Amino acid sequence: MLLDTHIFLWWLFDDPKLSQTLRTIIGNPDQTIFVSSASVWEIAIKYRLGKLPKAKSVAQNVPNWIDQAGFTPLSVTPEHAQLAGSWRQAHRDPFDRMLAAQAKLEKIALATVDTALLDFDIEIRQ
Repeated sequence: MLLDTHIFLWWLFDDPKLSQTLRTIIGNPDQTIFVSSASVWEIAIKYRLGKLPKAKSVAQNVPNWIDQAGFTPLSVTPEHAQLAGSWRQAHRDPFDRMLAAQAKLEKIALATVDTALLDFDIEIRQ
């Protein structure tokens, strides 16, 4: 399963907004959990812009946090970028478009609460 950026942060900060269903899946040691390099980029940008002030420790070394959580980093490939840029579905967030493309091409579910992603041809877990 691929984590949307907010789901990754909610997991790290034990945020009550994270559903019990996702807590169970993410916490299952037999489940492979991916965090996209696009999420690393998004966290760094949003922290720099002041949109994630509570995520300073994460923003300073996201790869370490991915590793400490036992998650697997997922690199962006040219194929991911091609699909992210060519989706016909409307979604203004380029990071979410990338995550949708990665979920589609890697054939994995995307954990998100972003209802706009329901229009994409991908499996969503909430």
